[in-house]
Amino acid sequence: MQMASADDVKPVPAQIVSEQMEIRALPGKLNSIPMFNSNSPEVVQNEGILLSTFPPKGMKFPAAHLNHSFNGAFDIFFHHISNGMLTKSNKTIFIGIVAHNPNIQNAVVRIDRAATYLSQPDAPFKALPPSADNTLGDVYAGPGDRVMSDFLHEKANDPIWPPTIVIPPHHTRIIAAFPIPIKTLVPPINGLSGLIAASTSQPIYLASLALYGKPDGDIEDVPELAEWDKTLHESDLVHPREKVPTEPDTKASIVYGRVSGVSNGTVWSGSITDGPNEKFLSVKPGTRLSYPISSIEQGTFGTGQIQSADMLVHYPDTAHHSHGNYGVHYALQIPLHNTNDIETVVTMHLQTPLKSDQPKNELQFYDSPSTRVFYRGTVRARYLNDDGQNCDKYTHLVENRGERSGPIVQFLLKAGEQRNVALDLYYPPDATPPQVLTIKAFPLTH
Repeated sequence: MQMASADDVKPVPAQIVSEQMEIRALPGKLNSIPMFNSNSPEVVQNEGILLSTFPPKGMKFPAAHLNHSFNGAFDIFFHHISNGMLTKSNKTIFIGIVAHNPNIQNAVVRIDRAATYLSQPDAPFKALPPSADNTLGDVYAGPGDRVMSDFLHEKANDPIWPPTIVIPPHHTRIIAAFPIPIKTLVPPINGLSGLIAASTSQPIYLASLALYGKPDGDIEDVPELAEWDKTLHESDLVHPREKVPTEPDTKASIVYGRVSGVSNGTVWSGSITDGPNEKFLSVKPGTRLSYPISSIEQGTFGTGQIQSADMLVHYPDTAHHSHGNYGVHYALQIPLHNTNDIETVVTMHLQTPLKSDQPKNELQFYDSPSTRVFYRGTVRARYLNDDGQNCDKYTHLVENRGERSGPIVQFLLKAGEQRNVALDLYYPPDATPPQVLTIKAFPLTH
C-alpha cells in the first residue's frame, strides 16, 4: 500500500461552529464632535487634494471642496499608503494638513493630543501572539495600531507638536506635513496613520493634500506653504479613486467604500446595564451576552444597530457613513451585579465572529484560525481584582476572522456583589469590523 506524502495531504477546510449567545445592542451613542476623516483614496498615487472642507468659491475645481468649517473641539484622522509598485516611482509623497482662518480675529488652534506613525520604520506589521500584556504600550503591529495605543495610554505628545498654532485673520497655516518614504524599502510600500485631538477658538477650514517632495541632493524637502496653497487652489481630487460605494440600505452585496469627509462623533460612551433605566448588569451562572462593537450596515448581528458615524459632508464617490469608526474612542462602563446566591466567575472578551445581520441568538466562529487578521489593537480594562486592588490592564489582541478569544477580564463575584469594569479602546484603522464584546458567567466549580 502506498503511503500518502505530506504534500498529498490537503488541509482540512475550517468548519463553522455556532455558540449560543444573547446578542443585545450596545448601549450609548456617539458624541457630536466632528472628525476630519481622510482615508480615501487609501493608496495615494498622484498629487492633489485628498480632502478639503474649504469653500468652493475661487477654486479651480469647486467639487473638490466641501464647504464645512470647524469650531471648538474636533479630531483629525488620516490613514494613507504610498505604493511604488503601482506608481512605478520611488519618490516620496508628503501628506499635508492645512488650516485657514476666514475671520477678522486670530484663530488659536490647540493641539491637545496627537500621534502619527509610519509602517516603516515606526510600526512594521509583524506576527504577534493572540493576546499580550501591553502595559508599556510597546506592543503593536502597524501604524494604526500604534497610534491608537498611544491615545489609549494617554502618552505625551511628541515635541514636534506645538501646544498651539495661531492663524492670523485670512491666513493659512500648516498643521502637519509628513513624508511616506519608500525609496529604500523592498517592496516599496509604506503607510502613514495619524490622529489629532484639537480645538479652535474661531471657525476654520481644513484640507489634507498630497505633494511630492522637492529633490535636494539625496533628500526630498518638505513642500512649503506656498506649494500646499497652490495645490489647494489649483488641483483636483487625487486620482485614481476608490470603488464607489453602494447606496445606503441596499439589500444586495454591499460596497462600503472608504471615508473622505467629516464624520460626526469621536467618542462612543455607554453604560452596559439590564436596560435604559437600570443601574446594573445582572449576571449569574449561565449568562452569555454579546454587544456589537463597530457594527456596520449588514453587520449588526441581528440588533439592527449601525454604530458607523454619520457623515456631515463627504464626496459622492466615498463612504456614506464612517464604516469602522476608525479613530473613535469606545468608552464603556459595565456595572456588574451578581444576582445569584453562589460565587460566580465573570469573563469578558473582545471577539471577531463571522459577520452577520440575521436576528438569531448565536455567533458563528471558525473551528480553526483563519489566515486573515481582522483586529490588531489594545483594550484597556479598569476594575477591582479579587484582592480588592485597583487593576489597570492593557491587553493587545490579534484576532483573525471568525476567531474566539481568551478573556481580557476575569474575576470572581461573590453572591450579591457589585463591581464596575471600565473598558476603553480606540478602534484601529488596520481592523475590519465588526467585533463583539462578550460577557460570560459560570459557577466557580465550572
